[in-house]
Formats: sequence, structure tokens, C-alpha cells
Amino acid sequence: MKYKGSAYIHTIGCQMNVYDSEKLAAILNDYGYEKTDDLDKADIVVCNTCSIRHKAEEKAFSFLGRFARIKKQKPHLITVMAGCVAQQEGKKAFKRVPHLNIVLGTQAFSRFGQLIETVQSGKERVVDIAGSQKIYEALPDTSVAFGCDENKISRFVTIMQGCENFCTYCVVPYVRGKERSRKPESIVEEINCLAKSGVKEITLLGQNVNSYGQKEGGISFPQLLSKINDINGIHRIRFATSHPKDLSMDLIYAIRDLEKVCNHLHLPVQSGSNKVLKKMNRGYTREKYINRISDLKKHCPQIALSTDIIVGFPSESKDDFNDTMNLLHEIEFDSIFAFAYSDRSSAPAAKFSDQIDERQKRDRLNALLQLQERVTQKKNNELIGSIIKVLVEGKSIKKRDGFEQNSKNMKQMAGRSESNKIVHFPSEHDTIGDMIKIKIEDAYPHSLWGHPAGA
Repeated sequence: MKYKGSAYIHTIGCQMNVYDSEKLAAILNDYGYEKTDDLDKADIVVCNTCSIRHKAEEKAFSFLGRFARIKKQKPHLITVMAGCVAQQEGKKAFKRVPHLNIVLGTQAFSRFGQLIETVQSGKERVVDIAGSQKIYEALPDTSVAFGCDENKISRFVTIMQGCENFCTYCVVPYVRGKERSRKPESIVEEINCLAKSGVKEITLLGQNVNSYGQKEGGISFPQLLSKINDINGIHRIRFATSHPKDLSMDLIYAIRDLEKVCNHLHLPVQSGSNKVLKKMNRGYTREKYINRISDLKKHCPQIALSTDIIVGFPSESKDDFNDTMNLLHEIEFDSIFAFAYSDRSSAPAAKFSDQIDERQKRDRLNALLQLQERVTQKKNNELIGSIIKVLVEGKSIKKRDGFEQNSKNMKQMAGRSESNKIVHFPSEHDTIGDMIKIKIEDAYPHSLWGHPAGA
């Protein structure tokens, strides 16, 4: 393919968007564009967008808006809005960003190259947000995906797209479409390719991985995990996101029995109130969620748990919020991702009455985060003195006080434990990709510190 220029991809949002951006980079490479991290050198700019929260949506429009002036100096520059906001807005995106060239929906990636050619042939604006019953199955081009990334040891792999749960606060079913699972053979082939490129850890992605393969009548998610567990070169398997209503005993047994599946589960609860859970259309009760956690801890006693929580959902009372706080006390998650509810125009909850005051949302969110910080610190403190295995990811960004003076030839490195905790430690060598044992000496709210065992 003849060289056409450089491509810059700006990614906003979730892990699935990071994965999708790698696919877009590979497509651009096939059409003659080399990936660049220098925005000034770009001949095509792609903003891969997220619409899960209003702030993320505004970031996308703000990023693309700056190119009005730049395009006057570089009229050949092609600007692309891709992903969830593109799917949601369609041709309306041109009203806010008149200089935009391509609006690429979440199910139109396979047609991206054709849209580029259409613009290059002289058409100023093109939109493709057409749905598809098929999932995009292209295998990764590791030379493109890894081109500007130091950390090659951990990668995301999307195993399914779309969602049909229709939680009332969520736009995913409207911007990602109906649930569709990839073929297991394609997933295994992709992970084999990644393993041969030096990847040691993969994270399987889907809006609800627990329902993988059900619509297609294929293998189940636990069976897929078993196949991936047999792939040489892969040391760790993670996955997100699991829906509590579909968490099966077979998956619990897979976490327990498959050696490469990490002893960590992200299980979004969203609220501790049955009234709010029903209004959210989550499909489970507080009691059912707690019972699932009990089953997990029975079979996987050392499992680390994380969750998502929304505070200030319409009509959430003080008692409802206290139910959520009590749930955190009872379960003691290792970590949480908590957000104040914000309306999304295409989600049913935007039409709900009894909206919560913004200040009240903020106060509740702060109280929740303060409680969780105490719980996380407590759980991290319990690890002091223990020896844990860490997959080394690279140099540590966080510097320990006094390290420079005492380090001599040591470098400060960082990695993750099986339970997804960040661990900082000194090392004489760059050991990226190695699995090493670290004795934990100090604990912080968001990380651990230790030394290689025996050093």
C-alpha cells in the first residue's frame, strides 16, 4: 500500500474503546497511513468517542473543535469522529463540528477504509452509522497496535459487542447495538497471535461476558476461558464486565480451577437499594447480589472484588444511599469505581422525575469514596509482610520518598498483582514481562510497596 500520510488516534472512554482504536489503527495502516503520536504531523485525525457520561461526550466535541483553525492551514487533513458519540449523533455531529469529514458508527468499522476513499475523492462529509448483525472479526496487526507503546505485555481483547439488558441509565444498547458474540476460534487465534508477540496478560471485554455465546448457541464463557487457559505464553487472564444476574456457578468454578484466570472479579452492583436496583432495571436484588458474593468467597476465599456504583440516581433517598453505604461495609470491596448520576438523553432515566440535586450527589459521592478509601487502606495493610506474584509492567511513575538517594543502580519499577493491585518495587534490571515475587513492606490507598523476595 502506497504511503498516504500519518494518522493520529485520540481515544476517550472505556477499555473497549482502547481495543477499538487498535482496530482503527490497523485499518488506517492498510490504507497507507502510519500511526503517529505527534498531532502536528497528522494527515488524518480520529477521535474515538464515549457517550456513557456527558463529560466524555463534551471532551470529544472539544477535541475535534480545535481543528477548525488547523484545517485552514492543512486543507487535506481528514477529521473523523468514531465510536459511541458518532453512533448517537450521526449527521447531527456536523452541526457542532462543521469541519468534520467522517462520522463512523460503532458497527461500521469494516467500512472505514471505503469512507476514507470517498472523502479523498472529493466528498466533504460522510456518515455511516448503519447497524450490523455481524461482529467485526479482524485479527490484530501487532506492529501497528504496539507501535508507540512501551508496555506490550498486557492487551484487551473484545469477545462480544452490544447489550440487551437495557439498564435505564445506560446508552450502550442504543450506541453499541444488539448483543453479538465473536467466534471462539477467532478469539483463540487472536490471543495466540498476541502471545507470540510477547503479550503475557489479556483482558477479555464485553458488556456482559457472562452471556457470551448464549444467543449463538455456542460454547459458554467458562468454556471459552478454558480454551484460552491452554494458550502457551499467556500467564494471566482477566475479564470485564460481569453482570450479577448472569454470574453462574460454572464461572465461579472456572475462577477457582483455571490457573491463569486471575483471582479477581469486577462485579458492578450500582446500588445497595432494592428500590433503586429495580428502577435501574438491573434484574437482581441486593440479597441475590450478596448471595453471589458469598458463593464466590466460599469457593475462592482470597478473591479480590471490585465494583461500579452510581450515586444520586433519580429518587434515591437518604435511606437508599445508606443501603449502598452499608453494602460497602458488609462486602468490603478491594476497590470501586463510583460516579454521580448524569442524564444521557437517549436513556430512559433521563425522563424520570425526582432528580437529585447536584450538590447532594456530590456530597454522597464524596462520603462513599471516603468510606472506600478506608476499606481499601485496611485491605492493603493486611498484605504487609506477605509475598505476592507481580507481573512487571514497566518503570514506576510514582516515586517513593528517599528512593533516589538510596537507589544506587536500582530502578523503581511497577507491576500488578493477580488481584489487580499496583505494586512498586526497586530493581537493578528492566524486567518488563517477568513474573516475580515481591515481599510487601508498605501499603497506600492505591498501591503497595515492596522488594523482590530474597533481595
